[in-house]
Amino acid sequence: MTLRCMLFDLDGTLVDTAPDLGHAANFVRESLGQAPLPLADYRPVASAGARGLLGKALGIGPEHPDFPRHRDVFLDHYRANLSRASCLFPQMDEALRAMERSGIRWGVVTNKPAWLTRPLMAELGLDSRSAVTVSADEVARPKPAPDSLYKACEMLGLAPTDCVYVGDDRRDIDAGRAAGMRTIAADWGYLGEGGPIEGWGADAILRTPEELQGWL
Repeated sequence: MTLRCMLFDLDGTLVDTAPDLGHAANFVRESLGQAPLPLADYRPVASAGARGLLGKALGIGPEHPDFPRHRDVFLDHYRANLSRASCLFPQMDEALRAMERSGIRWGVVTNKPAWLTRPLMAELGLDSRSAVTVSADEVARPKPAPDSLYKACEMLGLAPTDCVYVGDDRRDIDAGRAAGMRTIAADWGYLGEGGPIEGWGADAILRTPEELQGWL
C-alpha cells in the first residue's frame, strides 16, 4: 500500500486543546461560585467534548435539566478563547513538515463541529496547510462511523487504502478500520474512555509524533 495522505483526529492527536477546553469548563464552575479544578483533571476527558468536560467540572450529564444552559456558557467561552493556549503537540510540526517535503498530504477528520474546527485551524495557521478538513456536523454520522473518513477520501480523490488515520481515542481506530484505512493509535494523546490502547486493534501504537516520520 502506498501512503498518500495521513489523516488526523484534531483534539488530543494533532493539537493539544485540553488547556483551553479546561479553561472554559472552569469558567462555568467560577460562574457558579465554585473554585477552578486543576487543568490536568480535564485532560483525560478532553476528547469527549462538552459532555466530558462538564461531566468533570460539574458532575452532570446531558440528561440533567441544567446541562443545556451550562453547555451554552461553556461553548460560548470556548469559542472566544480557542487558541489561548492550544498548540500542536511537541514534535508534531516537524512531522507535518516532513510529510510536506515528501509530497504526502495530511488532513483533519474530527468530531468537533465545523464552527469550532475551522476557526481553530485558522488561528493556528493550519488551514492553509491541511489538504482536507472534515467535521462531524458535515456528515450524517460522527465517528466511530466511517462517514467523515469516506468524505475526506472523496474530497481528496483518494481510496481509503491510500490513507492512514491517526487518533487518540478508540472511536478513531474503530472509524478508521470501518473505512478500510490503516490506523495509528496516538499514545501521546488523551486516550479517552476506550480502555487500554493495546486493545483498540490499531495497526500501530506510536508514543510520540516524532515516530510518525517512520511511516513516510
